[in-house]
Amino acid sequence: MHPNPTFHSADHAKDIALVRDRGFGTLMMNGDPVPMVAHVPVLLSEDGREVLIHLVRSNPIARALSTPQPARIAVTGPDGYISPDWYGIEGQVPTWNYVAVQLTGTLEILPHGKMREVLDVQSAFYESRLAGKAPWTTEKMTPEVLERMMRMIVPCRMVVEDIAATWKLGQNKDDAVRERAAAQVASGVGTELEALAALMAEPPVL
Repeated sequence: MHPNPTFHSADHAKDIALVRDRGFGTLMMNGDPVPMVAHVPVLLSEDGREVLIHLVRSNPIARALSTPQPARIAVTGPDGYISPDWYGIEGQVPTWNYVAVQLTGTLEILPHGKMREVLDVQSAFYESRLAGKAPWTTEKMTPEVLERMMRMIVPCRMVVEDIAATWKLGQNKDDAVRERAAAQVASGVGTELEALAALMAEPPVL
């Protein structure tokens, strides 16, 4: 995470909410010679203590989970480049503002018999957020096709032991300076710039 404690979150309720809202992250686990990485749908429990994911059976991380392993999941929010010119004061340098949450814990493969339960819980959560349609469920698949598809993936759970978050939104600047920059962000470079501008204009209490 960012080394400046000014940007670190102490109250993790908003961090948990961001992860649950995003629903997608980067899973990392130790490997040889480099860390193993997978990009996965992420379902974090409301209390932030458990993450459910599933992996393709052939994924190197899945193959390495013969025993539970330490792992980390990174989930990112809005981000964007900040030009020094936007501050309206001298002596500034370029930077990049962003929101990111890291979940660290122990990852394990669940028994194959849990695969449908994990799929049902995940799909129910995501489908509930879609407007204008009846939720998709595994009941819409024939048992044979469902079983064939489930044999290709493995259910996993990470018990969360630590949540670390950075909300780098210019809080180290005077309010007027930060707000001037926020007013320019939407015309810049990054992702979800309007959301980033709104966070910069009124950063959350950390």
